[in-house]
This record gives sequence, C-alpha cells and structure tokens, in this order.
Amino acid sequence: MQSIQRGAAILRLLARSSGRLGVGEIASSLGLPRGTAHGLLRTLQLVGFVEQDGATGKYQLGAALLHLGTSYLDVNELRSRAINWADALAARSCESVKIGTVLDGQVLVVHHVFRPDDTLQTLDVGSLLPMHATALGKVLLAFDAGASAALGNGHLEAFTRRTIVVPRELASSLARIREIGWAAQVEEMTVGEAGIAAPIRGHGGLVVGAIGISGAVERICDVKGQPNTALVTFVRDAARAVSRDLGASRW
Repeated sequence: MQSIQRGAAILRLLARSSGRLGVGEIASSLGLPRGTAHGLLRTLQLVGFVEQDGATGKYQLGAALLHLGTSYLDVNELRSRAINWADALAARSCESVKIGTVLDGQVLVVHHVFRPDDTLQTLDVGSLLPMHATALGKVLLAFDAGASAALGNGHLEAFTRRTIVVPRELASSLARIREIGWAAQVEEMTVGEAGIAAPIRGHGGLVVGAIGISGAVERICDVKGQPNTALVTFVRDAARAVSRDLGASRW
C-alpha cells in the first residue's frame, strides 16, 4: 500500500512539473530516500507510466499513462455529449439504448438508458459485450481498424446458433456494414433479442464509439425478420447528432 501511495505521489509530482525531473529532485520533493525513489521510478518505467530521457537521465510521464488519461476523458466526453440524444432515442424507439466503446477487444458499455416502460431492467453500464455478436460491437469492428485488430484471428465464441463464428463470414458482414453505415444483430447474442447500432464519430471522422438499441425481435424486426427501417433511421439520426456534438464535420 505504501509503495502504491508513493508511486502515485511521483506521478502527481511529474504531472505538475513543467519539465523533466531527476531522481534527486523527486526524492527531495517527496521526502524519500534516493534509493527508494529510484526503485519506484524503475517500476513505473517498466509499466510505461514514466519515461527516462536518455541524455539527461531525468523522468517524465510515460505514453502509457497519458493514453489512459486520454481514454478516460474520451469516454466521459462521449457519455456527457450523448446523454440527451440517448434519452431521445429511447423515447422515439421505445427500446433500451446503449452506448459503447472498445476495451481490450470487447465492447464496454459506457451509458445505458432503460426501455421506457415498467418492466424490470438491469443497468448494464460497465459491462463488457462480445464484439462479433452484438450490433454495437460489429459497428466498432467495421469502422475502427484498431478494434478489428484487437479482436484478432482468435476463436469466435458461439452464443446462439446464429452467432457468426467464421472469420470469413464476419469479414463479409463488416464490409456490408461499412457500405450501409449501420449494423444489426438478430438473435446472435441472446435468443429472442435483436439490436441496431450506428457509429459515433469525433474530430476528423474518427469512430469513437457506437450507439444502438436492443429489444425483443418482434419489436426490432419486421415480419420478415429484417430490422425495422424506422428504427434504423432513429438510431442513425441519434448517431449523427452525437457525432456533430463531438465535432465530426462529415455529419
């Protein structure tokens, strides 16, 4: 516990500094023995939280820590900008709405609006969903090369008999999603459930997340089992609105 507290103190000190700091400066600032400060810095360097300048031997915050901070801000900005539009989508579609981003090859649900009725529902914020078996995940795979790389060529788990588990078939499905601009899943994750999702873009058109609805197949799909066109329009309109708020010029 003491090592964690001291490591956190070093990171805060480096964050406040206008330049790089040497071991001695860090040790004296925090009242630590020089050897202790050096050991903590070596550990933080190993995990990428600090970097050492080869010429001066001084330390600064590392790229891994900066990436974590940026991801945190991105998720929170996405959620804050999307809240009103997600509420409106739930009201228009009368279905549950989720917003997701990529995390370690899965979909992290960062916002969830319940279906506007009196049924018992469970909050899914913070849950992780499979990318290949959900509309949110397939959108992220189709439009985010990083997400696709994170999934890799590993085993695709079958959740139902309709789950796409053949990489070639998934690739074909993703190509179609890129062409039409939205994704759907019908009983690929859960029997009796379907979903529709569209990409959320930020500055420069970069996909930063996805927004979608999910619910019973008979409500999401028409009599032929195809996604209801009105619901597709609602989802795409919401995705465009959030994207505009995030600065996506193409929308």
